[in-house]
Amino acid sequence: MLKEGMFVQERYEIINRIGAGGMADVYKAKDHKLNRFVAVKVLKPEFRADSAFISKFRVEAQSAAGLAHPNIVNVYDVGDDNGVQFIVMELVEGITLKEYIEKKGRLAVREATSIAIQVSMGLEAAHHNSIVHRDVKPQNIIISTDGKVKVADFGIARAASSNTINSNVMGSVHYSSPEQARGGYSDYKSDIYSLGITMYEMLTGHVPFDGDTTVAIAIKHLQEEMQSPRKYVPDLPKSIVQIIYKCTQKSPDRRYDDMAELIRDLKESLVNPDGDFVQIAPLATHAQTIVVSKEELEQIKSGKAVKADDTPENEPGRGVYQESGHTYYGQKPDGDYPGGEAYGGRHRQGGYHQDMDEDNSGVNKKAEKFLTVGSIVIGILILAIFLTVVGSAAGFIDIGFLTGGKKKGTEVSTESETVNSAETVKVPDVKGMTRAEALDELNGFGLGLKFGGEKESSKYGEGEVMEQSPEAGEDVAVNTEVVVYISKGEETVPMPDVSGKSLTEAQQELRALGLQVDTDYAYDSEVEEGKVVSTRPESGTSVRGGDKAVVVISKGPQTEEGDEMVEVPSVLGETAEKAREILEGLGLYVKIIESYSSEYPEGQIMRQSVSEGTEMAAGGTIELEVSIGDLPDHDSGAGTAEAAYACKVKMDLPEGLPKAYNGEKVKITIEQDGKTTTIVDNEPVEFPYLLEWESESGSTGTGYVVITYDDGKNTTIRYDNITFRPLD
Repeated sequence: MLKEGMFVQERYEIINRIGAGGMADVYKAKDHKLNRFVAVKVLKPEFRADSAFISKFRVEAQSAAGLAHPNIVNVYDVGDDNGVQFIVMELVEGITLKEYIEKKGRLAVREATSIAIQVSMGLEAAHHNSIVHRDVKPQNIIISTDGKVKVADFGIARAASSNTINSNVMGSVHYSSPEQARGGYSDYKSDIYSLGITMYEMLTGHVPFDGDTTVAIAIKHLQEEMQSPRKYVPDLPKSIVQIIYKCTQKSPDRRYDDMAELIRDLKESLVNPDGDFVQIAPLATHAQTIVVSKEELEQIKSGKAVKADDTPENEPGRGVYQESGHTYYGQKPDGDYPGGEAYGGRHRQGGYHQDMDEDNSGVNKKAEKFLTVGSIVIGILILAIFLTVVGSAAGFIDIGFLTGGKKKGTEVSTESETVNSAETVKVPDVKGMTRAEALDELNGFGLGLKFGGEKESSKYGEGEVMEQSPEAGEDVAVNTEVVVYISKGEETVPMPDVSGKSLTEAQQELRALGLQVDTDYAYDSEVEEGKVVSTRPESGTSVRGGDKAVVVISKGPQTEEGDEMVEVPSVLGETAEKAREILEGLGLYVKIIESYSSEYPEGQIMRQSVSEGTEMAAGGTIELEVSIGDLPDHDSGAGTAEAAYACKVKMDLPEGLPKAYNGEKVKITIEQDGKTTTIVDNEPVEFPYLLEWESESGSTGTGYVVITYDDGKNTTIRYDNITFRPLD
């Protein structure tokens, strides 16, 4: 175990341990080379002695380092320091999905679906790069404090896949696919299976297969059928249940072909939760539940399950052979089996045993009898349906009792009315509802829904109805279709490329888009000192007004002999000019933040991001907070009735506050055109706080968050360039 203050490779300073798993301990650390916080995962001692494992671990971790996706925890570095094997990863502040499920018991359908979509998108990116996770489970999914879902532990999973079922890694057996539990070949469809099990747990709070030992659970994955999630949550929508079933088929061939197909169905389930659009391939002979042989069971119990190769055909002894006029698949048994007997009354197909009660023709007699009877029954049903439809069309039979007089739960068309057109109803207001909710609401009034398309909107969230025609309150005939338009969310613009420009030029261009601009510094031998190296997010990424953009400024090339270390002095109480003179004289960069304060006089430094006595490399950046005096008098009130513009901005607390926010009272105000309006008046709030406000002016505004601590002291955070956009 590493201790606080230790350095890994003389670069990563250990801050504290933040987690532990079966294979590794995880630490929060400071990367002093790039001046950022990271997560360092250190392998436990029992894995460090296995040179073969270490070699594979390093190769796979390096492959994972090539992944870059918003829904993947990025890998920055991999190496060893005096025998300590480690991976350096992106530090994600938040909790694991496992902890989140335990905290809430079970998740709502929409929330679980949203998480599953984000996980699928991360896995899709990995699969496109020929990387299979092989250990998808809630413990390896992190929900950050801003709601972003990220998949962790790429690289470590494949390295662990050669371990046996009774190893520490198989703490994941609750989520392992049948092919993994058996020790055979696994690919991206194994990730789909594990994600299906994870979805089951999100929605029910339970895993479908449990037992006293890992072996018992593994055998259940191989042999037992999964109980419906509706056992725990009876009102689960049909579509999400079918999606789980398709993900968790025993045969990989019957699962989703890829993550893209799964994502399409998950998104469709959000707007059509009770739809019957999930298609599962018919059950073929090769897809029956697997019965494990005694030999395989002993292999699993002893931890000697067959290891995964690149393809199933690579497993020794597998193949196709013929004997006594019959074709067999798998490993040929010892001894002779006369008369076409499939040794022991069973075919051995692909290494799986399947009971076969067959004659010399190879046809199952019981199945043949069942199919004959079933064919007769199906024929009768088809004839009855045909006669009913013909009778209804001719007016002899009324089938209205089957539909309750209207088509409930479907997007109905009324080109041919079937009810008295004189009956009218008032159109309900479905704005702000999802497409599925609007459909249910309209069907309840005997009306249909017609999808008109998608539009951008700052007033309505993504997926919500933003327009309808006819409007709410209008009298229309029963069976009229109401056309709805769905919001695509706020208008987005691509992040511009400001590399090579000066900081002032970059700030002007980004603020013109309504972005909040922050700065960072980095060494770069190719970009002139003082010019922009890059931005976060990178150019081309979609951004909205109010989003934060970080501009990285070049510090020029780094000297070969390394950074000169300087001791940081205290500049608290100094003026901004004096503080800048002192710190820049030591070779440090200074970043000034202005905040209101009733405690410090105007122009005085009241906070510095690096404390006195700390040693840091010359060229580093220190953030100074300077007082601009008391918060000015303000008027309290609501938005004007003549509002034509609105803002929406996420207010998050910056790092390095004098004290952490723990639910103290805050005052949130917005200043526009010289007028200050109070939004929140001395009440606790949750951060990030979403500020939404309407105004009659389209000019930019400035927001202020004033935190009053229990000791009476306060801190003010300022948010510049808040953009007001026209209302729809």
